[in-house]
Amino acid sequence: MSVDIETLALEDDNFPATLKNGLVHPVPTCLWAIGNLEISDRRLLGFFCSMKCPGSIILKTYDLAIKLRDAGIPIVSGFQSPMEKECLDLLLRGQQPVVICPARSLQHMQIPPAWRQALHQKRLLIVSPFEKRHRRATAELAKQRNRMVTSLASEVFVAHAGPGTKTERLCTELIEKQIRVYVIDVPDNDHLIAKGAVPMRA
Repeated sequence: MSVDIETLALEDDNFPATLKNGLVHPVPTCLWAIGNLEISDRRLLGFFCSMKCPGSIILKTYDLAIKLRDAGIPIVSGFQSPMEKECLDLLLRGQQPVVICPARSLQHMQIPPAWRQALHQKRLLIVSPFEKRHRRATAELAKQRNRMVTSLASEVFVAHAGPGTKTERLCTELIEKQIRVYVIDVPDNDHLIAKGAVPMRA
C-alpha cells in the first residue's frame, strides 16, 4: 500500500489548532503525518504504560481499552511498550479515531496491515516530529515522542508507571502542570495516586 507523507509547518494557517497549542509541551516546528489530519482537532486521550506492567493491571487495562474503544474515545499514544501494543490491537478493531506517534521517522516505515485498514477508513493519523535520518527508535527519541503525545492530549491515562521510571517522571510533570492523569485503582499504582493521579476502576 502506498501512502502519502505530508509535511506540516507551524507557520501554516491551516495547521490543526490542537497541534499548535499543546497543553504541556510545545510541538516541534515541523511534523510529518500520514492519515486523517482532522483527527488532531478532536479531544484526545493520551495513553502510556511502562515497559513492565504488573499482572494486577494487565487484564484491567485490556478491559478499559475495550470500554474506551466501544465508547468511541479517540486515543493518542506511541504504542511502543508491550501493553500499549496490545491495546492498539484492541483499539484498531473498533471504529474510534486513533493517533499513533512512532519514535522514528515516517520515511520508509512499513505500515502494518491492521494500520492500513484504519487508514483506509480515515480513522487513523500517524504523526512524527523526526526527520528521515531517524530510522530507528531510541530511548531519546521515545522521550521526545512522549512529550509530543502529551502536547496532543487533553487528558492522560497511564496504565502503569513503575517507580523511578521515565514514565513516572512524565506523570509527575503532568500532574504538577495540573493535567489530569488517570490511573487504574490498584495497589501497584498507589505511588501515582499519592502524587495526585486520579484513580479509576476498570
